[in-house]
Parts: sequence; structure tokens; C-alpha cells
Amino acid sequence: MLHMLYKKWVLKYPLTVLVLLIISILSFGVYSTKLEIDASAETLLLDDDKDLAFARIIEKRFEGNDVLILAYKPKQDLPSPKSLQLLTDISGELEALPSIKSIDSILTVPLLFSPIRDVDDLLHSTRTLQSKDINYSLAKEEFLNSPLYKERLVNKDFTISSILINLHNDPKYSELREKRNLLLHKQKNSFLSKAEKLSLKQSTTAFKIYRDEQRILSNENIEEIRLIMSKYQNDATLFLGGVQMISNDIVGFVKNDLLIYGSILILLLILVLGVVFRKPRWVVLPILICTLSVIAITSSLGFFGWEITVISSNFIALQLIITISIVLHLIVRYEELLTLYPHASSKRIILLTILSKATPTFFAILTTIAGFSSLLFSHINPIINLGWMMSAGISMSLIISFIVFPTVLMLLKKTTPRKQKKSLFSIPSLSSTIVLKDKKSIFAITFLTIIFSITGASQLIVENSFINYFKKDTDIYKGMKIIDQELGGTTPLDVILTFSDDHSDIVISVDEEEDSFEDEFNSLENNEQYWFTDEKLALINQVHDYLSQIVQIGNIQSFATLLETGKRLNKNESLDSVEIALLYQTLPQKYRDIILSPYVDIEHNQVRFSTRIVDSNEALRRNALLEKIRSDLEHMINPKVATVQLSNLMVLYNNMLQSLFHSQITTLSLVLLILFMMFLALFRSVKLTLIALTVNIIPIGIIFGFMGWLQIPLDIMTITIAAIAMGIGVDDTIHYIHRFKVEFSKNKFYPDVMKRTNNSIGNAMYYTSLTVIIGFSILVLSNLIPTIYFGLLTMLVMAAALISNLILLPKLLLLVKPLGK
Repeated sequence: MLHMLYKKWVLKYPLTVLVLLIISILSFGVYSTKLEIDASAETLLLDDDKDLAFARIIEKRFEGNDVLILAYKPKQDLPSPKSLQLLTDISGELEALPSIKSIDSILTVPLLFSPIRDVDDLLHSTRTLQSKDINYSLAKEEFLNSPLYKERLVNKDFTISSILINLHNDPKYSELREKRNLLLHKQKNSFLSKAEKLSLKQSTTAFKIYRDEQRILSNENIEEIRLIMSKYQNDATLFLGGVQMISNDIVGFVKNDLLIYGSILILLLILVLGVVFRKPRWVVLPILICTLSVIAITSSLGFFGWEITVISSNFIALQLIITISIVLHLIVRYEELLTLYPHASSKRIILLTILSKATPTFFAILTTIAGFSSLLFSHINPIINLGWMMSAGISMSLIISFIVFPTVLMLLKKTTPRKQKKSLFSIPSLSSTIVLKDKKSIFAITFLTIIFSITGASQLIVENSFINYFKKDTDIYKGMKIIDQELGGTTPLDVILTFSDDHSDIVISVDEEEDSFEDEFNSLENNEQYWFTDEKLALINQVHDYLSQIVQIGNIQSFATLLETGKRLNKNESLDSVEIALLYQTLPQKYRDIILSPYVDIEHNQVRFSTRIVDSNEALRRNALLEKIRSDLEHMINPKVATVQLSNLMVLYNNMLQSLFHSQITTLSLVLLILFMMFLALFRSVKLTLIALTVNIIPIGIIFGFMGWLQIPLDIMTITIAAIAMGIGVDDTIHYIHRFKVEFSKNKFYPDVMKRTNNSIGNAMYYTSLTVIIGFSILVLSNLIPTIYFGLLTMLVMAAALISNLILLPKLLLLVKPLGK
């Protein structure tokens, strides 16, 4: 069937077929302009995560809003008049921006101990650093020692101050997202009516349009803030931090990588192809096929509305690896046939090339898809989408390669065979020599490699530190490190206590001598004061004290912070429940919103401990830390009194990583089983199948071994390398064994068969590996550390797969003799 398809159509009307294909791809290519990059926090969350639903509820209840942190280090001392004036100017310009709700800094927060005054006086007259006759020495002491401000607004040395940029809440975004998510949840668990399907389509479109609009505004906001910062760079060192800023900068880095390094990658591929094959057609043709394949997949993604995320940002590079592999195997086979049959017609050689490579290439692509299918078992949409992207992209590369390659060659004149220069340093020939002469070294090295892989893999850690995404000489890294280490941490973690509803045993006792106080207290119109019991206050203090002892936690803000402040104001005597209740009622709303409402929700009987994790702490193990906090608090708290739950980004990202890690472990065996069945169907030999699996497991082991020993964490980027290793290694193995069987049919003497196989298909494998390794070396210049790791690990995978398939595979074939004697 394939023979007739090519003979009667593709090779008979090559120009027509080629033009139709190119027109189809280019006309569809307009959708590639709609391809977007999404690096928002939402792309890294589990849709069905119960902690995510809880986090969104908590965000609503405690009125959480996005905050950007601007680290301010003036050249003048703090708090000198000049440095404060500079801070006033910066704050004024920032507050004038439309997206900014308010600014909190050492200038705006109330000073409670400068000097210490009565509570009544504080409530009626609030002083700030901008007040007249303020004592700067007392103010400095307060900022350094106040539980409200220390290591939050200033660092320990009082050389750096933080400007907290509070962004406007976006209820419309939350509303559109919730409406869409409700319908998506229902779609997963039941059937949608026609009206609901229409509503889902409309709500998804509305949410995406609104999100894209807000993303543009957010980007403009970051740029405007940085423009303001640039005005004051001569007078102060300024660094910007915050989740929104990280997301914005990652998008910038990804776009930069795609544009600059993608272009350089193409130039390097051109250079390597030119040096290796020394024929213009073998440079232009692979680049043309790669270009058409990339346009086809990016157009498809744009058409279906799939977005590039941090996880899938390297999908084009992966596409190039597979496409180059397909084309180089075709080129090498064409040159072989041209050398064998120099007088055969061009059409005949092209047809033989296609027919001889169709079966191994088809199975190679099929098994590569099986390797990437492990990503489909993840619960994270961007990773699932990467699996689908690669499956679709690889399929397109196969089809485009097998149409463009023969049609273009039919339109070109037949050339003379490429002269093969014999060299003592030819890798395929050298590998043949090693295999034949070696007796024990190959298996000894393989054994040591397995030991290295197992011991290294046992040291693998699952982490996701955003500060380590960036090079140490970048501004974003420097800023994040200052904020992380000097101003209380980066990644937010909330501890939520939910008290039991039974308050029947609560008794408020008031001394008879405090009749006037009691009258005022009882005159309050609601019963909120009854919520503040001594039992609750004691537990809140106990939890806060426990969290403050954890070295990985930076700043902690909670109701206990207010209690400690009240104690210091009350001559170092703790406020009782009655005094706290009165304070709650009489505190002005603007200050209640700052120091109370974010931490107490009386309606839902909850308190919130807002902490920030020191992300740059090298000893930080996020999952272990969360488990320890959860376990310790559950042992500390009587479940009849309150329950504890952890929330916010720290929990959500950790859930995502743990889910991805466990899904990779559980599905790797499934992928190996699928590969076993495919190998068995292709080779029709259990021995050959087991040999093929063994050879492919080695490169994966090497990758995990290196990552373990070098302490490269498994994160959202590096965890996909197993699927990549499987895909790359499998291709080489299938092509090698298929060619070995062909050569074996000519001469059944295994050493000769191995030599011919290495010197034929081995060249294609070597050229592919060399091209990819040199091309991907450019990725080490990226500003994104995950991209650098991706480049280095890909190069390592290619080298490991090449060595495994050119040395270990033939050695096993010679030893086992799976094709008979």
C-alpha cells in the first residue's frame, strides 16, 4: 500500500504534493501568531486539589490581595531626612499608578512605641514617621524590635527597607474563573446539557479574554514600576519582588530564549549539517522540514488555544530533536543506497529509502509517543498538554518528513555519492573495535554505571525553588535573595486554625471594680467580643511561638503579633480576653484592616498565621517541612478545640510536585510495559525485546544518577527528562536492531553484521547525536536555570543513548545471539 501511494502519487506528482503541503501549512500558520505564553501561578496548580479550593476560600475570607515588594536601600542612612524624602517621592509615584491600591512602608505604618502611650491615646491619635517631632531613634528601635515590623519592613541592620505595594483585588477575575471551574468540574463528573456546554464555552472564552487583558495590564504595571525605579537608581539600590513579578519575568525570559536561542540553535544546526554532509541540499532540506514542522505544531497550538508554560517552553527544542533524527536517518540511508546503486534512477533510490526507513521510523515515533505518554498521567494541565503537544508534534514531523524529503529530492538533480573518509577516529568504527576486542570492560562499566545510577537516584530530591530559576548575576535573583534573606522570606505559607463551634461553656468574668468598663463592654451591639476567650488566645500564642522557632520560616504575622504588641503597650502584662474584645470593637477600621482583619475571621471561627518561607535556604526540604508542621500542630492542638490546615502557594506548589513525582514513578513501569509490547510486536523476539529495554533503561538511570549526585532537584522542568530520555534512546535502538536484522539476513556472522550495522546506521545515530549536542549547547547561555539544566541533561541523554546503543547494544547482541547461530 505504501509502495503504491508513493509510486502513483507522491513521486509521480512531487511538485503538486509539495506545493499543496506547504500552502496548507503556511495558510494554517496564521494561527501560530496566536500562540501565547502563560507563566502564571495557576499553570502550576492541580485542578482537582482540595487544598486549592481551600486556599481560594481563605483568600476570600481574609481579603488577601497580591503584593509586590520593593526593597529600598538608600545610599544615605535610614532614617535620615534625605532617605525619607527619597522614600516619600518613590512611594508617591508608585501610589499614583492606577493598578496600585495602597503603599505600606516605614513612612505610613503607625508607630506605637515611639514613645509608648496609653491605648486610648493611640486609638485617638496615631503617629507615623511623618508626624512632627517624631523621635527617629525611638522609631528605629521600634522598627527593629516591634513584632509588627521587624524583618518585614526593615532588615536587622536597618540598611534596607521594604515598600509593600498592595495591588487592587480583582473580583471579576475570580468570578469568571469560578464560573468556568464549576462547569469544568461538572463536566468531569457528569454530563452537561446543551445550554451548559454553551455556557462553558462562553465562560471559558470570557475568562481567557479578560485574563489576557489583565495580563497585559499587569505587564505594563511592572514596566511602569521599573521605570520609576530607574529614576532613583543613582540615589538608592532598588529591587522588585513578588509572585506577579516572578511570573512576568519568566515570560520575558522564555520569550527571549525562544527568539534568540532558537535562532542561534538553527544557525548551529546549519553549521553542523554543513560540516558533516558537505552538500547544500543536506543543509537546506533538514532546516526546511524542521521549519515546516515547527510552524505546523505552533499553528495547531494557536488554533486550539493551548498556551506555552514554563513546563512546555522547550517543546520546540524537543520537536527539533525528533525531526532532525528522522531526517538524518533518511539522509544517511539515501547516501548508502546512492553508493550501492550509483546507476539507479533517482526515483528508485528515493523509493527504496522511504520504504526501508518507514517501518523502523514509524515504530520509533510510536515508542517515542509512548515515552511522552507518561506525562499524560499527571494531574497538572500544562504537563498533560506537553504530553499531547509532543505526541502531536512528533506525528506531524513524521508525516512532513516523509512527504517533503522525497518530493524535494525528486525535484533536484541526482548527485554523486558522498565520499566516505575513513578515519581511525570515526565513532561508529571505533565502537565496533571496542565491542569486538573488549571481553569484560563493557559489562564492568555497565555494572558500575548501574550502581552509580541507583545510588544517585536514591539521593534525588523533589524541590521547586523559584529563586534558583535565575542566574546569580541577574537583577531578579539579587532582588529575590535580598527580600528572601533580609526582609522575611518569599514563598507564602498560611496556617489556618478553625475553632470548634461550641461556646456554651464560655464565661466572661469582670471584676466588680471595673463597673464602668463593664458597662461600656456590655453596651456593644453585637456579640463578637464573646469570641475572644483566654483559651483561644493561649492557643494562638502557642502556635505562633512554635512557628517562630522554625528556621526555614522568615516573617510571621498573626493575631499573636497584635497580642504581643498589646502586651508591650500594657507595661509587659498580657491583655485579657475582655480587653482584647474591646480593642477589637474600638480599633479604627483602617488599622483593623491592616493588623487584625487579615488574621481573624470571627464569622467562620478561624485565625490565620501568615508566614513566608526563606526560599534560598539550601537545607529547605519543602515536603518534609510541611509534614513536620502539620504533624507537630496536630499533636499540639486538641482536635475538640480546633483543627489545623496549611494553605497558600507553598502547599499548592508542593502538592503539584509530589503529584508529578509519584505519577512519574507509577507510570514509568506502565511505559516500560507498553514499550515491551511494542518491541515484541516489532522484533517478534523476547530476547531482542529484553535487550532493547535494558539498553534504554541505562540512559534514564545515568540521568537520575547525575541529578542525584549533583543535587539537581526534580522540579517542574527536570522531571520531564525521563520521558525525553526514553524517547531519544528508543529511536536509536529500533533503528539499530532493524538494520542489524537486515544485515544478518545477508551474512549470519555476528561480528561482521555488527560492523556493517555500526558503519551504516551508526553514522546516522552519531550525526544525530552530534548535531543535537552541539545545537543544544547554546541553551547553557540562557538566564533561566531550568533551561540550562534542560540543555545539559539533553546533551547527556544524547551522549548516553549513543554510547549505550553503539557499544552495549551490539555487545549484548553478540553475546546472546538472539537471531540464532
